[in-house]
Amino acid sequence: MRNVGIVGTGQTPFVKTRTDVVYPELVREGATLALADAGVTMADIDAVVFPLAPDALIGVGNGERWCVEALGAHGKPFMRVNTGGATGLSAVQAGYMHVASGMFDVVLVAGADRVSESNSAQSVLNKMWDVAYERLYPLNTITMLAMSAQRYNAKYGADERDMARITVKNRRHASRNPNAHLRAEITEDDVLATRLISWPLKLGDLCPSSTGAAAVVLMSEERAKRSGRPVAWIRGIGQNSETFWMGDRVGPRAVGDHADAEALAIAISRAYAQAGITDPSAQLDVAELYAPFSSVEMHVIEAAGLCAPGESFRRIADGEFALGSGTTVVNPSGGTLCTNPIAVTGLVRAAEVALQVTGRADARQVEGANVGLATAIGGDHQFYASMVLANHLEEIAT
Repeated sequence: MRNVGIVGTGQTPFVKTRTDVVYPELVREGATLALADAGVTMADIDAVVFPLAPDALIGVGNGERWCVEALGAHGKPFMRVNTGGATGLSAVQAGYMHVASGMFDVVLVAGADRVSESNSAQSVLNKMWDVAYERLYPLNTITMLAMSAQRYNAKYGADERDMARITVKNRRHASRNPNAHLRAEITEDDVLATRLISWPLKLGDLCPSSTGAAAVVLMSEERAKRSGRPVAWIRGIGQNSETFWMGDRVGPRAVGDHADAEALAIAISRAYAQAGITDPSAQLDVAELYAPFSSVEMHVIEAAGLCAPGESFRRIADGEFALGSGTTVVNPSGGTLCTNPIAVTGLVRAAEVALQVTGRADARQVEGANVGLATAIGGDHQFYASMVLANHLEEIAT
């Protein structure tokens, strides 16, 4: 297995709707930015990996076919990846394996989403559940995670103000990120005053439906060092999956406690093992953790080993995990809670960590960031991906 690094990243500003471009043009925008950042053209690209979540969210079936010419990928190996919300990071992992295997030297991972093209993203996402047993509730990502939030709060003693505090932190971070969708700062009382969506989740606890593009360029060690560009080395990757049936995650016979993110913790542990991470809170400077709702951030922080189960919301109340806190900074970009273009949300997590460890995150830069973690979650919290990146190939210090 060869060493692989992220050499170029590209993100468009994320907004609710773009009416000035069609989907292939939007994908091309992100790819063009990443290619320029890496100092290459499509002539240098050996293969393309294309993240695309449910087709209905962009309004065109099999949308990957629509984008080959727009990317200039005609005649090149082209692979679509779809693991729901984890799609973007799964695609980066596929690109990593393309290069690490020795098959290709330079790979482009590029995609986009325009979630607002569907009249109701939640109606689309409801279709992932079983027709006879679970779709009729009706389950969607909001009601599913409301149940998880209820269980977490009951198990550990968190409440709606603890959830609101997470929104406040992430919005404050997003105010420094010119690409973030929701950039206006907000107070805890503002969040608590927003309308109830599915108890205990309120509008202020939820991510937006975002439109935009993102891309990264991956290179082998030889090509990356020859590029003369800053490199974010991929030091470890991990994946895992969970049971499809939501009913199997609740009740006394549950496979895992719905309060926690046990399957994600396993995916992260696999990346840690490969990277040599044994003490995450000491070895990680930054973490971009996929958390589309405020309640989710509590258990993903814990799954990442940054604190013990049931401690994250108390630590956040003490000012930890925030920029300037002196602890591992979680979601300095504002995270998924502030920007969620579903097909590329996980890709953005990797791109943001790459910017952090190469010291190029501008106003949202974590001082002295050398090592970071990116995660993504897809489906009905069923698919999990994780990635450790660092600005060096030496042993990660403990």
